[in-house]
Amino acid sequence: MNLALFFDSLPDELTAASAAPTTVAAYVTRFAETFPDWRAADLALIGLDEWRGTAAGAPPPGCHGANRVRERFYQMQRGSGPLRLVDLGNLRPGLSLEDTYQRLREIVAALLEANTIPILLGGGHDLDYGQFLAYEPQHEPTPAINFAVIDSRPDMAMPHPGTAPEDSHLRRLLVHEPNFIFSCAHLGHQQYLTPPDVLTAFEKLHFETMSVGELRTDRRLAEPVLRQANFLSIDIAAIRWQDAPGYYPASPFGLGNEDAAQLCWYAGHNEQLTSIGLYGYRPDHDPHGLAASTLATMLWYFIEGHHHRRPETGFGTYRFLTYTLVLPGTGRGTPTELVFYKSRRSDTDKWWMEVESMADHSVKRIVPCTHQDYLHAAQGDLPQRWIRTQALLG
Repeated sequence: MNLALFFDSLPDELTAASAAPTTVAAYVTRFAETFPDWRAADLALIGLDEWRGTAAGAPPPGCHGANRVRERFYQMQRGSGPLRLVDLGNLRPGLSLEDTYQRLREIVAALLEANTIPILLGGGHDLDYGQFLAYEPQHEPTPAINFAVIDSRPDMAMPHPGTAPEDSHLRRLLVHEPNFIFSCAHLGHQQYLTPPDVLTAFEKLHFETMSVGELRTDRRLAEPVLRQANFLSIDIAAIRWQDAPGYYPASPFGLGNEDAAQLCWYAGHNEQLTSIGLYGYRPDHDPHGLAASTLATMLWYFIEGHHHRRPETGFGTYRFLTYTLVLPGTGRGTPTELVFYKSRRSDTDKWWMEVESMADHSVKRIVPCTHQDYLHAAQGDLPQRWIRTQALLG
């Protein structure tokens, strides 16, 4: 597939060869005159400037959010590991918004097939629909995927002529046919912005939600959720305006910039995660480049986390400590034992839990969990994560 047909090259100021040898710019292969070899890369940066799905419309001409973030990102010092990152330039929008979604679908799918992680930067949050479509299976059986969204509110509005796609894109993902979703997690919602019926719907679907208050109290709670995701979609509106003044309408509440960077670090570590999108940045609302710096730092931490990925396979082998807990088994649908695994690596505190379907014992999943889940089970209580997974297994 000739991806170069879909992209515009980067402006001269972003491809100049005068970068200091220790900066990110010195190690990124950028689209200037020659399109980068994306098949040989670990990660590929893609700039987006599509705003037809937003209520506010496009920023003024010349305000390209992805380029603004690149300016800050390229100036940063490279991380601790080898960097095989390409910058494919900026995607040309399709003739219609739906064309852009389909274009994104084809590009992300091609990168996934090459084991290159797409990093989507800019445009409306509704563009994650194109990111999502890339995971639609082309063959049976249907592999179920897990995804996570970080946003100040779940975008679950009922679509009608007056609804902007950015306000209903999450609903569109969840009702898409064929349904190839196993689980969805929504992180960072603010209670006063979220209709109660939306949270009730997520609970009935057995999807996990985590409010901004919970994350700010202990952001480590998000680690197992992000460790399970196959792709991640982030709206800059999840970050409080003081730390990222690049969206409208502004909100003084939300995640801090350090919270956002830590969540991207967790996501980068996840060897199952194969794409990430950072959406919603409007440079015309960011006169001092503060939001651009926040997003650039989030990118840096995601890429550095990617360098520290280690395969977490071989459950039940010497790689893991195995803990088997005997439970009372008080009734039908209640397990008599639970099995937990903990990585033996000294630099991590990662736990997993084995969930066997009570309806079909041949169906089993090993899901990321916390040490706290193990402690709950040790006291005879079924962890909520086990209950949710059991319900999803059917």
